[in-house]
Amino acid sequence: MESFRAARSLRSGLSRRRSLMYTALASVAILGGTAAGTVYVKAQAHSGAGAVSSSATPSGSMPSGSMPDAPSASASPSAAASASTDGETSVEPVVEPTVDLDDLLADALESVGVEAGAELSAAVLDLDSGESASYGEGAFDTASIVKVDILATLLLQAQDADRHLTAQEKSYATSMIENSDNASASALWRIIGKADGLDAANERLGLTDTEGGDDMLWGLTQTTAADQLALLQQVFVDDSQLSEASRTYVQGLMGQIAVDQHWGVSAAADGSAWALKNGWLARSTTGLWDINSIGRVTVDGHGYLVALLSKGNSTQAKGIARAEAAAKAAVSVFTEGGASASTSASASASATASAAVFK
Repeated sequence: MESFRAARSLRSGLSRRRSLMYTALASVAILGGTAAGTVYVKAQAHSGAGAVSSSATPSGSMPSGSMPDAPSASASPSAAASASTDGETSVEPVVEPTVDLDDLLADALESVGVEAGAELSAAVLDLDSGESASYGEGAFDTASIVKVDILATLLLQAQDADRHLTAQEKSYATSMIENSDNASASALWRIIGKADGLDAANERLGLTDTEGGDDMLWGLTQTTAADQLALLQQVFVDDSQLSEASRTYVQGLMGQIAVDQHWGVSAAADGSAWALKNGWLARSTTGLWDINSIGRVTVDGHGYLVALLSKGNSTQAKGIARAEAAAKAAVSVFTEGGASASTSASASASATASAAVFK
């Protein structure tokens, strides 16, 4: 009896072990087939342009139980090289095309157009992203936009002397910026040392292509759009040679321009959130107009610094209309890609010219 029980127990144990072994082998076969199918599906999802099998089998044939339509792992070397160690194919990063903002600005401004013989230059800075764009080359008369530079020079000199502006200097500064008063500008031009004082300050302010006008001809100071953008950064950006108090002072005056001078870059703003200084000058030698506008505008909560310079305009009205159209087009490069806004700006330029009120 004991021998019979022992034999039956031995047979039972062997039977259980065989059963477990068969179960394990079956599981391996099922899992192997499932894994191959899973890898194939993952490869399809990652490759996008045709499935690539990542089977671990080194030969070209698929193991038993694999998906019958899955291609071989001996696909192209590049496909095999792209497979990662976990069985999934890698995805190459998609390189976004580089956007040339200068080209976009050129397209936007050229769609606005200028009169035959006239010239236009512009520079724009997105204060949020730090991206900028410029258009046009060569020097332009500043006309009255130099008054911001005169005030910046006066404030820099006062900082160096560790003093505040006098009451008289503040009175001159207010009239010069808010009302574009020429007598006040001439008084401060003398105080800063005329062109020598302006040029010395501009070296520190980062204006590399601006040269003060001869003697009392401050309105014939020569500048570029890029330099005027650099000046605006000194006034509106924290990283500046001007102290916070000095910057706040200039910003305040530029935000309270007389009503009859509410034109230029302010046309690009979506409301009253702007600060500017305009310049206009009829050249005695040609009768043609210099029309300039510099300042800060806000569009959809984002700030932009804009400098627009032009010369050779047949009338003041046409020059101002083009400056406003150009301001809208220039800012649209950052807000809309430049296409739609420049078209609408061009279409509205002639209407603006007839409706504008000028000093």
